[in-house]
Amino acid sequence: MFDLQGFHEAKDVADAVQALTANPNAEIISGGTDVLIRVREGKDAGKALVSIKNIEEIKGVKFLDNGDLFIGAGTSFTHLTNDPLVQKHIPMLGEAVDTVGGPQIRNMGTIGGNICNGATSADSAASMQVLNAVVFLTGPKGERQVPISEFYTGPGKTVREQNEVCTGFLIKKEDYEGFSGKYIKYGKRKAMEIATLGCAVMVKLDKEKKHFEEVRLGYGVAAPTPIRCPKAEESLKGASCTDTDRIENYVNIALTEVRPRSSWRASKEFRLQVISELAKRALQEAIVLQGGQINA
Repeated sequence: MFDLQGFHEAKDVADAVQALTANPNAEIISGGTDVLIRVREGKDAGKALVSIKNIEEIKGVKFLDNGDLFIGAGTSFTHLTNDPLVQKHIPMLGEAVDTVGGPQIRNMGTIGGNICNGATSADSAASMQVLNAVVFLTGPKGERQVPISEFYTGPGKTVREQNEVCTGFLIKKEDYEGFSGKYIKYGKRKAMEIATLGCAVMVKLDKEKKHFEEVRLGYGVAAPTPIRCPKAEESLKGASCTDTDRIENYVNIALTEVRPRSSWRASKEFRLQVISELAKRALQEAIVLQGGQINA
């Protein structure tokens, strides 16, 4: 049995905002793959739930007139992985969410819930960081847009207010066009595992596919929140894809920008080793995806 104060099925976003505002003890539920577990464990016992599961307007992926992509917050992981627009323009994100849990979880879990839970281990978080996603939030005062880099405030915490609904995420054309990307998840098992570490790398190469024009490096579980490593990214600008010294320097700089901790999943020292390895491996795979050459 779940200890709930009440349950409200929202008809639309405005209805959900109204229900949340009317009851400060209410919490949003979409897929429920995290919320119901917390309720069952007693962490959120006694709360009211406002369901946004059946609000169609916040589902799906849209290609906007200017070439930007908009991903509805209620879009399931399975939909994202199989969506033609995601597969064509941002396949890294589809591959990342395909590592979440098992098929049942991916059919129910949503991108909005994954991001708004604030967990640094969220499999979509590192990819959304390097995609420079913009989070759309709707509350009593209207809509606001928050860059993903400003969204997380601490472990399990975000800037979203209790009575705000995340309606979706904007990926601008200039943040995916011409890039290739790779997400690598490290866990103790190959399936049904929360990430011990997640690493996402995006690269844009020059016309000859020999030098870096831009590199983006993002991590999950490498700090209290999902992060980017801007100094490491900048260090590779203009470098050759086969310059092993520059790539080793990029890895070493990344190690100065992360803040992993020890937990029962892995020690800080082990995470630093994985951070180093994945920075290099994801970079190499992203280069190959774009048609560049690497040193074997």
